[in-house]
Amino acid sequence: MKRTVFGKRLVPLALVLGLVVGCASTPPQDAGDQNAEVTQAIDAARAAIAKAKALDWIWRDTEKYLKQAEDEAASPEGQKSLAIKLANKARNQAELAVNQYYLEKAKVMFNEASAMKGLNANQTNTLSDADKAIRNAEGRKAYDLLTPLMTEIRAASVQYEVVRGDSLWSISGRAETYNNPYQWPLIYKANRDQIKDADLIYPGQNFTVDRNPSAADAQAAIDHARNRGAWSIGVVEESDRDYLGGTLDLQ
Repeated sequence: MKRTVFGKRLVPLALVLGLVVGCASTPPQDAGDQNAEVTQAIDAARAAIAKAKALDWIWRDTEKYLKQAEDEAASPEGQKSLAIKLANKARNQAELAVNQYYLEKAKVMFNEASAMKGLNANQTNTLSDADKAIRNAEGRKAYDLLTPLMTEIRAASVQYEVVRGDSLWSISGRAETYNNPYQWPLIYKANRDQIKDADLIYPGQNFTVDRNPSAADAQAAIDHARNRGAWSIGVVEESDRDYLGGTLDLQ
């Protein structure tokens, strides 16, 4: 009877001990899994470095860290965890370099776009989003926002530098602007901050010329040019003031 009781007690005790032992032990990471993780880290580093090198924008030590990771992974005595750490460091540096490249490009485009006049609401919103991305150091995001914006702006406007002998009439008549001298009031209006008298401009001034004005704006400019009346250098004609809507700063 005692042996029977003892036997019945022994079985559950053995099961408990077995469960405890099983829970307390953690199987080591499979060597194949670790090797795969090393390979994945090194491949990711190589891909990131390739992108940075394609832009000719890579940090000095980045490839050195990748080489150390490869050597560590290839050595029979190498530490897999160290190889992964080095590969990840190389990848992070390469990705930061690529971001920096696009950030610098975005800053140049942002400054150019900010100097443009007459941006529409959508263009202004895009410029604002790009500014936020630049301040957050999101280089690629800012670049992707500004690239199509600049394509659109550059197609719609040109910058013209005044040379000796120029007049608004002659600039407006050029093929790269309006190819119509009677549209000179459009240039006058777009650059009112620089032009105090439409009959007096100076070499070296840079004017923004919107090459795609609305039909109404173009016709209003032509009507003003044809009906402006007498003019004189150094005097702001009343008709010019009316054309600008009375907003001309004469100071």
